[in-house]
Amino acid sequence: MSAGDPKSLRDGLSRVSDPSGCFLWSIDGNFRYDDVLHGSSLEGPLTDLIGRSVLIKTRDQVATARALIELDGVARRFFICPPDVRSEHLPLLVADAAIDAVVTDRDSGHQDDLGVSLCVTIGSTVTPTKHFPVNHCSTEWVLLTSGTTGVPKMVVHSFAGLTGAIKHRKSQHGPIIWGTYYDIRRYGGLQVFLRAILFGASFVVPSVEEPLTDYISRLSAHAATHVLGTPSHWRRVLMSPSAGTLALKYVRLSGEVADQAILDNLQQLYPRADIVHAYASTEAGVGFEVSDRLEGFPPSTLGAHPGGVELKIQDGSIRIRSARTASRYIGGHNSILMDQDGFVDTGDIVDLRNGRYYFLGRKGGIINIGGLKVHPEEVEAVINRHPKVQISQVRARNNPITGSIVVADVVLKNETNKGETDGMRETLKHEILQICCSLLARHKVPAVIKFVPALTFNAAGKIARHA
Repeated sequence: MSAGDPKSLRDGLSRVSDPSGCFLWSIDGNFRYDDVLHGSSLEGPLTDLIGRSVLIKTRDQVATARALIELDGVARRFFICPPDVRSEHLPLLVADAAIDAVVTDRDSGHQDDLGVSLCVTIGSTVTPTKHFPVNHCSTEWVLLTSGTTGVPKMVVHSFAGLTGAIKHRKSQHGPIIWGTYYDIRRYGGLQVFLRAILFGASFVVPSVEEPLTDYISRLSAHAATHVLGTPSHWRRVLMSPSAGTLALKYVRLSGEVADQAILDNLQQLYPRADIVHAYASTEAGVGFEVSDRLEGFPPSTLGAHPGGVELKIQDGSIRIRSARTASRYIGGHNSILMDQDGFVDTGDIVDLRNGRYYFLGRKGGIINIGGLKVHPEEVEAVINRHPKVQISQVRARNNPITGSIVVADVVLKNETNKGETDGMRETLKHEILQICCSLLARHKVPAVIKFVPALTFNAAGKIARHA
């Protein structure tokens, strides 16, 4: 986005050439963009929410989507509450965000224990409205970080920052229809929602309780062309018999390390699609995209780039300075978002090998093996190279001598699980260990390999590292 860009979500939607032909489809309900542009779902005056700090807490994503369009540029701040926030954490988050109003699609009675007096219900239908308080203020968008086991951190974004990386993608073969395996109440899903709204593309939204195979069927039924998910999302898609029914033109990965195995598998299944892995986080925003179908990224990615994004490597970690980053944390903790020069330390460790940077893993996820460091993601990328491996998770197990040993939980591809014998599994373990021994230092090779039926994933669709 650039100078002259929309100041709010409704402002952006008003610039779409034909919003009447665009839809947000969900099993929880649908809406046409044109209807929400000229109407309201709030069961109360929107003017009551001018300048307020609003908690948006809904059962389904369609209600959240309509609330975002109505409140951006009207509320001083809104806190987008994901469905997995623990009930004991919510009062603290509400207090830290100085919430003084709630928008919900539920019975207002359950909000009494939050200490918020104003509760506005958002209904399932849109009522035509002639007058709106347009661009009353620059709304703060408050999002929760993912991957923490305690009280999640809240980060503050702006509409300009959230849309800074969005580029209009023209399709030469019909309209663009977006989908995502993320929830739009998380950063990744929100990026897709914003892309769809601002450029007049219909959007197939998943439901929290919807089985993956059902969502893939809906994507296929609506002829989705562009879909985003984490690498873990995509590995689960590849395990589904219905994955091949999608005729995708654009496959986007973010949120986790995209290794060569997942990139190759997606290219094989969707040969006509552009395969792009984006580097982004809730705090740092969208840093860069890699579209050469190779894991890692070239050194040319570093330095200053158009759009005000600057990247560097310091102490092995990616640092980003950009107008797309969050402005600050809010809450009672003392975390510092950026250093004195304005760079955000992402905590993602990389290594330069043969003229290309490769992701090793998270700074806080290192396994200590007798004083030697092991990044789980680095080992997983090697294990995933085996043609019969669908996904793997590397973790630590306590050991009285070395402190920890490396353990790998491995999920095999569907066809491999049929008619297996113990001898076949032992052969597979040996083959996986051979690959590890040839590509990894000795202390990084798993001491134990376990074949498991499935892994555990968090609400953001990533491998649950602290489950």
